[in-house]
Amino acid sequence: MSTPAPSAAHGPNKAGLPLIIAAIGVVFGDIGTSPLYTLKEAFSGHYGLSSDHDTVLGVLSLAFWSLMLVVTLKYVTVIMRADNDGEGGIMALMTLAQRSLRNGSRSAYVVGILGIFGASLFFGDGVITPAISVLGAVEGLEVAAPGLKPFVLPITIAVLLGVFAAQRFGTEKVGRVFGPITTVWFLSLAAIGLWNIIAEPEVLKAFNPWWAVKFFAEHQWQGIFILGAVVLAVTGGEALYADMGHFGAPPIRHAWYFFVLPCLLLNYLGQGALVLAHPEAVANPFYQSVPGWALYPMIILATMAAVIASQSVITGAFSVSRQAMQLGYIPRMRIKHTSSDTIGQIYVPGINWGLATLVIGLVLVFRSSSNLAVAYGISVSATMLIDTLLFALVARALWPAWRRWILPLCVPFFLIDLAFVIANGAKLAQGAWFPVVLGVVLFTLMRTWRRGRELLAEEMARDGLPVATFIPALMISPPVRVPGTAIFLTTDLNTTPQAMLHNLKHNKVLHERNVFLTVQVLQVPYAAANARVSVTTLGDGFHALTLRFGFMETPDVPMALEQFCLAGHIHFDAMDTTYFASRETIVASAKKGMPLWRDKLFAFMHRNAAPASGFFRIPGNRLVELGAQVEI
Repeated sequence: MSTPAPSAAHGPNKAGLPLIIAAIGVVFGDIGTSPLYTLKEAFSGHYGLSSDHDTVLGVLSLAFWSLMLVVTLKYVTVIMRADNDGEGGIMALMTLAQRSLRNGSRSAYVVGILGIFGASLFFGDGVITPAISVLGAVEGLEVAAPGLKPFVLPITIAVLLGVFAAQRFGTEKVGRVFGPITTVWFLSLAAIGLWNIIAEPEVLKAFNPWWAVKFFAEHQWQGIFILGAVVLAVTGGEALYADMGHFGAPPIRHAWYFFVLPCLLLNYLGQGALVLAHPEAVANPFYQSVPGWALYPMIILATMAAVIASQSVITGAFSVSRQAMQLGYIPRMRIKHTSSDTIGQIYVPGINWGLATLVIGLVLVFRSSSNLAVAYGISVSATMLIDTLLFALVARALWPAWRRWILPLCVPFFLIDLAFVIANGAKLAQGAWFPVVLGVVLFTLMRTWRRGRELLAEEMARDGLPVATFIPALMISPPVRVPGTAIFLTTDLNTTPQAMLHNLKHNKVLHERNVFLTVQVLQVPYAAANARVSVTTLGDGFHALTLRFGFMETPDVPMALEQFCLAGHIHFDAMDTTYFASRETIVASAKKGMPLWRDKLFAFMHRNAAPASGFFRIPGNRLVELGAQVEI
């Protein structure tokens, strides 16, 4: 199987100024707040580095070439050519990789494991972003007025609570000002950096990779551990790829090449210039580099930028959680649409307050951006490594004309990612265990839910009756028929839905029109209009209907049925239609299926999943749920 040569996303193919500014506001929040803590962490007590001339230039050179190789070359230039109908991110890359493999094969299974594990790890580090960004910004108060240090934690928690509490109102109106504010933030970074570089132009030598080589030569094998701090400069690189579906590749590329990257480099070099002139400034080189008259305005601007970075992570979590629901990796949750015009504007209360609990808990436990920086990096480094492996597989299998230059590039990408993973792995005992443990827990939950659903479907199919024999047998002595349409939700159109059997058993009636409905989620972001619906007439008033949605869409069954009706097919009267669904009670068994503890975990998750009426947007007063016990 082959696909077209790698290209830009199929989303917007132009990079107009308004779109570029919008992308700056949404996409670059995480990587844009990294200057708050990256250099500060590199010279903290965790690594034992002295702020002498050669060491400062060596660390700056490592940060510069990491930004150029990992973000600029790997993600922005190369990996963003791999899009799944315009969508990016590790789950889209996983789907592309699986297209080249036989469905159900061991290779496809391994690729699926890698993709889900990478997504879990990325989320594990993602919860640190709001905590470290806001805390790092508010810590500027310690520089402006040391007496305000006791207020840093309360202010940070208050800001974070406000961010999470505001999610239920939607981000559409707030999002309009994100771009201009973030643009001002980057311009300020560049101006402050340039002001310090002019005072100490010696720092420009950091562009020479020799200083990075010299750093490793002097520190030998121990030098690799400094990459645990350098990686902070590139966190957010994967997010650029993941957010590609919102804007398309060109606006993100233009914003990075011509604006964000130069501003970041100027600021890092400016901080380095300050440390060269005043080695004691390593305590907080970002705020020490700010002129005294601009310190308080910069603290306010940094806090606003940190809030925007947090907002990007939170809304990204909503989007990823919806994709995971659609692909069957997590239970259904209540989704609230906060915009009548934009389908992507959603609010998932369970995800929102789960994130809030984790983020505020991190602030209370770690208490400083320096301590959080130790925990930061391990999971995102592992995600970047998995991205490289999946991308190499996609290039090898799907792009025969391009793999001759892409595959050789994947070798240095892999080695760099591996070095970052090793460097961050050394911090496990100091706090890096948290995102790893969180990622493993999330991975276990997702795999348990996926496997449990498969076992449940197998049990339901084993106990079910084939539709081909059920309908003729039923018509030999049909029950009383009542007016209206009954829609029975099912996962297998070849097997009679359990809800139909229970309805006949308990109510002893048959509706005038009976539709067996299954909802499929495709491995593409949006379903094509001509593939949305398919119907088979089974006779005697029975129909088999399939509705298809992309994994970026919210399945609205009533609306899809109304559109299907308007297209001249089966007539549906919303007020004369009743939906039937089975609600199984899971009974864990040690004799079959998964280990008993995973069976019980799946039963708990299944019991707390949102009902179909909410997930499929079915009116609650038109839905009848019929229960049954199923042992797995």
